[in-house]
Amino acid sequence: MERLQKYISECGVTSRRKAEELIKLGKVKVNGEVVRELGTKVSGNDVVVVNGQVLKSELKEYYILYKPREVISSVSDNKGRKTVIDFVKTDARIYPVGRLDYDTTGIIILTNDGELSNILTHPSRDVEKEYFAKVKVFFSKEDAAKLCKGIMLNGVKTKPAFFKLKKYDKKTDISYVKVVITEGRNHQVKDMFMSLGYDTLKLKRERYAFLDLSGLKSGEYRKLSLKEVKQLYSLK
Repeated sequence: MERLQKYISECGVTSRRKAEELIKLGKVKVNGEVVRELGTKVSGNDVVVVNGQVLKSELKEYYILYKPREVISSVSDNKGRKTVIDFVKTDARIYPVGRLDYDTTGIIILTNDGELSNILTHPSRDVEKEYFAKVKVFFSKEDAAKLCKGIMLNGVKTKPAFFKLKKYDKKTDISYVKVVITEGRNHQVKDMFMSLGYDTLKLKRERYAFLDLSGLKSGEYRKLSLKEVKQLYSLK
């Protein structure tokens, strides 16, 4: 027996937090009865229905993809644009953990494991994401220090981060900056640069926790090993 929201997430429908919201909204039935109690427990013999869909527990799959530019970090797109799901050959209902902007490249995790997705995206986990950024004009030490300490974005201060100039090209007036953050707000890195007047020309996520892009070219993916999955779970 396990909690209903955990069972839903393990079936690859959504994360545990979103499953809890669906339960509260009365969108979940167990053996024909609407259930709104988060403490409800179910077993594999129970019939669980979410939004009219009968759930079936499926084997968990885990991948990392080197996301190219002009690709949507979503399961589908109503404008017909290519999504990260299009690159991975599987029948499982995988989805991206977090997101990367349309024009941002780099590592992204895809899985049908809602529990792991919740661990990696929960604000309290402080999972590191490392980026390589190209920004216009010289990136000063003073501004790097400000971003490292945290700045106000949309009324909320960013957590301590790491910003360091790695190279400056005088001819093109472009700075190459290493960035490490532990949050996952939309457009966060770009917005942090923009808050101090820097225009981000290119952004690539090179590392997610301990995972990197070693051995992968743009558009390529690989399965995670059991050891890697266990390491990700240990972040809990």
